[in-house]
Amino acid sequence: MMIRIKYAFASVLFLFVAVGFAQEEVTKEKEPGHNNQSKFKQLYEEFATPNTYRSASGAPGPDYYQQQADYVMDIRLDDKNAKIFGQETITYTNNSPDDLEYLWLQLDQNIRTKDSKALLKNGSAVKESEDTADFVQKYITESFDGGFNIDYVKDASGKALPFTINFTMMRVDLPTPLKSGEKYSFDIKWNYNIPDHTVDRARSGYEFFPKDGNRAYVIAQFFPRMAVYSDVEGWQNHQFWGNGEFALPFGNYEVNITVPADHILDGTGVLQNRKEVYTKEMMSRYEKAKKSYDKPVIIVTQAEAEAAEKGFSDKTKTWSLKAENVRDFGFATSRKFIWDMQAVKLGGKDIMAVSMYPKEGNPLWEEYSTKAVAHTLKSYSSHTFDYPYPKAISVHAKNQGMEYPMICWNYGRPNEDGSYSDRTKFGMISVIIHEVGHNFFPMIVNSDERQWGWMDEGLDTFMQYMAEQEFGETFPEAIAPNGKYPSRRGDPSKIVPYMSGDQSTISPIMSNPENVFQLGPNAYGKPATALNILRETVMGREVFDHAFKTYSHRWMFKHPTPEDFFRTMEDASAVDLDWYWRGWFYTTDFVDMGVKNIKKYQVAKKPVTGDLMSKVFLVSSDSESYDPALDGINPSETSKTLKEYMMDNMTEAERAAVKEPKYFYEITYNSPGGLPMPLIVEYTYADGSVKNITYPPEIWRKNSKEVMMVISSPTELTNVVIDPKMETADIDTTNNSWPKKEQESEFDKMKEEIKGK
Repeated sequence: MMIRIKYAFASVLFLFVAVGFAQEEVTKEKEPGHNNQSKFKQLYEEFATPNTYRSASGAPGPDYYQQQADYVMDIRLDDKNAKIFGQETITYTNNSPDDLEYLWLQLDQNIRTKDSKALLKNGSAVKESEDTADFVQKYITESFDGGFNIDYVKDASGKALPFTINFTMMRVDLPTPLKSGEKYSFDIKWNYNIPDHTVDRARSGYEFFPKDGNRAYVIAQFFPRMAVYSDVEGWQNHQFWGNGEFALPFGNYEVNITVPADHILDGTGVLQNRKEVYTKEMMSRYEKAKKSYDKPVIIVTQAEAEAAEKGFSDKTKTWSLKAENVRDFGFATSRKFIWDMQAVKLGGKDIMAVSMYPKEGNPLWEEYSTKAVAHTLKSYSSHTFDYPYPKAISVHAKNQGMEYPMICWNYGRPNEDGSYSDRTKFGMISVIIHEVGHNFFPMIVNSDERQWGWMDEGLDTFMQYMAEQEFGETFPEAIAPNGKYPSRRGDPSKIVPYMSGDQSTISPIMSNPENVFQLGPNAYGKPATALNILRETVMGREVFDHAFKTYSHRWMFKHPTPEDFFRTMEDASAVDLDWYWRGWFYTTDFVDMGVKNIKKYQVAKKPVTGDLMSKVFLVSSDSESYDPALDGINPSETSKTLKEYMMDNMTEAERAAVKEPKYFYEITYNSPGGLPMPLIVEYTYADGSVKNITYPPEIWRKNSKEVMMVISSPTELTNVVIDPKMETADIDTTNNSWPKKEQESEFDKMKEEIKGK
């Protein structure tokens, strides 16, 4: 069978295919109509309609509002009984256009009541073998009772207010509706038993150290906190089940915390009575730390902390902290803490990078913790906005990784002899970067974690990946001899196992955190990878970075939704990304692109007389030579080559530069995975030359399954590779090459392993 393709020449070479169609004798039944199934269709069906609160550009609208909740609190920690007592005054400002008949507060600790429904939310099965400690905890030990005990709720005059507790939420009924623009103050007194956070990975609590009899406390979610009221949800009073985190309004805090006199304490905000709680030596060291930009200054030494471990003072000391425009409050306290600080200059201001850790964290923590804090503040600020708060604190806590404004808990403990592996070191640095980074998302860009876990975890993990790679560049000695920071998430190849997994256990990113099967890959890894690919491969760094900064600045100290993020990224970049958001965030489609077929053509010799002088014929390399007699041509007439025809239609300068394309290839690419992506192709030729072409994702807009491309070359094509640098998270690379690479069998792998032994 012969294939004939005709080309016509003017001053430029134009290609067309001559195809003949025969009238079918039987009329084919017309297919039914369909709705728009294009993967490139607009996201109007998924997005909420823009309004005066949130504009179509993704920016806050002219009527955007948010509520404010200010707190004055007196807290007392009972170290002997591991119990906390508090009295708080909340002043709530209604900036919404609505009158509010009641107020909703969050009681997160109620997830730890003895009869908590959260304990029953997941199914379970009998394990034939189980760790003894887990077995005892599950079947023998009585459940810990750590829920809130509410002593009273009163108005400013001391009159009791009616309230109703529904699991982790508390409704306070107001005597009269709180009108738009008005404020309301009320008091709550409460207490609860502090949990051991090393059991069931509690987000807040203590760790007990049996060798010296001390506890180290990391305390958060410890007070009744106002829920968010917004234009999107009204009251965001979804229950706290454990995975979906927090939605909180901004406000100002004045907090007095009374602890044993030999404790060291730090937390959200600026310490108001430093001279009262610091020794003279600590004050002197602190003044040095404020001017130390290259390394931390030890405020409390390990020797001093070890001496304090033996004290167990019966006296108390009150630490007073004040914070402005924060959405939450946390603190850490213990007599075991070593304390160091250094200054970081950002935007003309000095920010304090701080670490608190027991001796069990050394030597690792003294070497790397504050260094990681300072690096994170610099890296994140360069990609978003200058860190606006006065400090950022990293606190050592076993098996923990949790974040609050200006303070976070982080794991990473050496062996008892002080030795540690690279895995422990990089794990600690990574979790510090991640948790300190949460100050940006969601502590400042204040998304709703209860609904959209990926908006804080995914964005933060993306930022973490960049900060980790920059850490390796800034501190090459820390990663030697590896040469590159071993990031756990962010690189496209790291998400392949998840995206190629069982579809029955994969949820779209746009899912509530409580409803996903694998929270880590879904809320952390996949969105981080999606943003990394968007930056490096789809948009390019300059365009992406401008759009991302625009989003960050627009929504500082505000409550963005996913749509605000999606819209802003397009608004600030002029890149249509509806196809990208739909594929990566709204579906579980995966990336799989391949080389389906390649056909090779060459120019056939042909006559030059008559009307056919201006036509070029291509013949398939797997067919017989082209027979001009098929077109009624006398084969005895003279013929010209393609180059000779081109020369007839070119200027002298064009003729000098011409390279005759002797070979033509019709390549069919397919996309079995269904997730549109740029098609990155590396072409290698017989002369050793290599050409890389990135076809835009729009090549899939009319046919998402396959597309044909024609390339021409003066030399033969010898190799084709899709995504040679593995930029797109393609889950199956066995179809990415032509000629197809032979895959080593499991048997062959086993033989090689045996040889190597």
